[in-house]
Amino acid sequence: MLGSSGKTDAREVTSFNDGWEFKKGPFSKDAMQAVQKWDTDWQEVTIPHTWNAEDMQKKVSDFYEGVGYYRKKYTFSKNMEGKRIFLRFEGVGACAEVYVNGYLVGTHKGAYSAFVCEIGSQLKLGKENEIVVKADNASHPDVIPTNHVLFGVYGGIYRPVWLIVTEPYNIVVNDYASSGVYITQKNVSKKSAEVTVKVKVDNATLAPALLKLENAVYDRNGKLVKKHSQSFELTPQGVQHYFSHFKLSNPHLWQGREDPYLYKVVSRLMQNGCVIDEVVQPLGLRKYEIVAGKGFFLNGKRYPMYGVTRHQDWWGLGSALTNKEHDFDLAQIMDIGATTVRFAHYQQSEYIYSRCDTLGLVVWAEIPFVNRVTGQEWDNAHQQMCELIRQSFNHPSIYVWGIHNEVYHPYGYTAALTQSIHDLCKLEDPNRYTASVNGYGNADHPVNQNADIQGMNRYFGWYEKKIQDIKPWIEKMEKEYPWQRFMLTEYGADANIEHQTEILGDALNWTSPFYPETFQTKTHEYQWSIIAQHPYIIASYLWNMFDFAVPTSNRGSMAARNMKGLMTFDRKIKKDSYFWYKANWSKEPVLYLTQRRNSLRERKNTSVTVYSNIGTPKVYLNGQELTGVRKGYTDVHYIFDKVVLNDGRNVLKAVVAYQGKEYEDEIEWEYHGECNREADFFEHKKEHGSW
Repeated sequence: MLGSSGKTDAREVTSFNDGWEFKKGPFSKDAMQAVQKWDTDWQEVTIPHTWNAEDMQKKVSDFYEGVGYYRKKYTFSKNMEGKRIFLRFEGVGACAEVYVNGYLVGTHKGAYSAFVCEIGSQLKLGKENEIVVKADNASHPDVIPTNHVLFGVYGGIYRPVWLIVTEPYNIVVNDYASSGVYITQKNVSKKSAEVTVKVKVDNATLAPALLKLENAVYDRNGKLVKKHSQSFELTPQGVQHYFSHFKLSNPHLWQGREDPYLYKVVSRLMQNGCVIDEVVQPLGLRKYEIVAGKGFFLNGKRYPMYGVTRHQDWWGLGSALTNKEHDFDLAQIMDIGATTVRFAHYQQSEYIYSRCDTLGLVVWAEIPFVNRVTGQEWDNAHQQMCELIRQSFNHPSIYVWGIHNEVYHPYGYTAALTQSIHDLCKLEDPNRYTASVNGYGNADHPVNQNADIQGMNRYFGWYEKKIQDIKPWIEKMEKEYPWQRFMLTEYGADANIEHQTEILGDALNWTSPFYPETFQTKTHEYQWSIIAQHPYIIASYLWNMFDFAVPTSNRGSMAARNMKGLMTFDRKIKKDSYFWYKANWSKEPVLYLTQRRNSLRERKNTSVTVYSNIGTPKVYLNGQELTGVRKGYTDVHYIFDKVVLNDGRNVLKAVVAYQGKEYEDEIEWEYHGECNREADFFEHKKEHGSW
C-alpha cells in the first residue's frame, strides 16, 4: 500500500476465471429452463473462452453465431455478510444475460466493453451457488456491430471475469464498469500542471455515514507528491461526487515512446481511521494538440505519428487472449518503430491500453460502429461510447475517441448519430478529440465533418485507381481543405505469402485469386514515401499490423482471411513490408534483403532491393560485388538494377559496417528460365482445384 496509514480493509478483487462449464446452443429462449433441461454434456473451460476459435477462421459463412451458456458453482464465504459483491466481465460476445441461483442479475449489449453485475442479494452465503451466463453473438440490428462483415464477433466470455467485494460504502464499481475515479488535467507544461481528481462514492445502506476521502499523487518511485483529504457525511441517496485539485510544480511529463513517465493517483475511502476502499489509477501528464496542416504536437513538440492498426484475434485462439498474446502484439508494434496505434474497430483489452501507457504508444480508441446502418443502433452506439470513455478515461495514451468507420446510407441519420455521439464525447470528456472515418476520400461527403478529426481510408492500387494516385489526391486535399484536421486512417494491400511474382503493374484487381506479397511491398514502399512528404497528413495508420479473420470473405485463395497484415495471422512470418517500416521508423539497426519468399525468379535480368537504415549496403551475388546502387523512395531504400542471375542457385548477401559492427543478411534465389508466376498459379488451380 503506497503510503497509507491506519488499518486497511479495502476492496478485494480476485480472478473468477476457473471452474466454468460451457455448452453451445441453440437452446430454448428461456435461459434457466434450458440449463435445467440439459444437465449433461457440459464442457469444462477456463476463461477467456470463445466457441468460434476455429469455425470463424477457416470457412466462409459457416460458423456458429447464436447462443452459448456458461455455468459455475461457487461457495461464497459467510465472512462476506454485509459486504457488496460484484461480478465484473471484461468482455462477453456479444449480448449477455447473467443469472445467480435462477435470478436475472444483469444484462449487457456489446461484445467489447466491460460490465458489472451486483449479485449479493441473490447469494446464499456459505452454500453452493450457481452462476449462469447466456452469451449470444448473433447479429442484432440494435447492437453494434450489426453484422460480421468486416470482422467476426467471436462468441463467449472471451475476456477475464473478476469477483469484487467491497464494504457497503465504496468508490462506485457499477458506473458503467469504470474505476469510479476520473482524472483531468489542464495547463500542462514543464513548469506546472493542474490536475483534478473526481471520485464517485456510493452508500448502499439506509443511513448516512461519516467518511473521509483521500486522494494522493505519487511519483514513479512511490514518493508522495501531493495529498488532499476531505471529510463528509455520505448520504444513501444516490452516487455523490467529490473533487480534489492539485497544482504540480516542474512535473515530469509523459513524452510518448521517448519518456512514458507515469505518476499514480491513489484514492482511499476511510472510516474511523481505516481504509475501507481504494482505487489506483495512472497519471501521465501530457498535452495533445493537433494543428491542421502542420501535425501532431505532444507537450508543445511536434511528434511523428507512425501508425499501425490492430485487430485483436489470433489464429487458433480467436479473441480469447491472455496477456501473453497482447504483450507479443505490442512487442511487434514497438519493434517496427510505430509511435501510434489505432485499435480497430472496437474497444480492446483494458490490459493493452495500460501497457500502451507504460510503453508510450499514442492510442486511437473507438467503438464498433462500422460498415452498416440499420436505424436501430442509436441507443447502443451511445451506450458503448459512454462505456469506452468511462472505462478508459484515465489512460494518458488515448488521445482520440473514434465514432464510426465507413458508415454511410442513410446519410441524414448517420450524420445525426455521429454528431450526437460527438456531443456525448464532449460532455463526458471535453479534453480529448473525436474522429470519424470515411472511405470515399471526399471531404464534402454527407457524413463527414461531424467530428474533430476527419479520417479517410484509401486503397490506391488495390480497390481503386493506381498506387501512384495517392499523390495527386493528397495534394488536392491540401489545396481545397487546408483547415481540416486530416488523417489517413487505412491504406495498404493484401499479401498471401504463398503468392509471389516480380512482374507487377501499378494496380491489382482485388477480386483476383492472386494476391502476391510483392504487390503489397510495392504499395507500401511508394505510399509511405508520399505520406512522409506531407505534414498535412497528421497521422497515418497502415492496415493492418496482423492478418485477421473475416468470416464472410473468400479472397486471395484464402477463406475467411484479410491478408493486409504486415505479419501472418499466426504471427510466425514478418512480410517484407514489416521491414520496410522498421527501416523507416525504428532507431534499431535494420539491414534486410527483400523478396526472400519470391525465390523462384521469373527473369534472368532482375533487380535487388535492400532496406538499410545504417548506411549504403554492399551486395554480393554469388560472391561478386554488385555495382550501380541507387536510392529508392526514402533514405533507407537501396536498389541494384541490371542484376544478371546464374542458371540454378544464386546467393545474395548484403553487408554494412556500422558503429564498429558488421551487419549481414543473406537469401537464396533460383532461376530456371523465363516464366509467368501468375499464369502458373491459375494453371495449378485449374488442375488441382485449389492452391
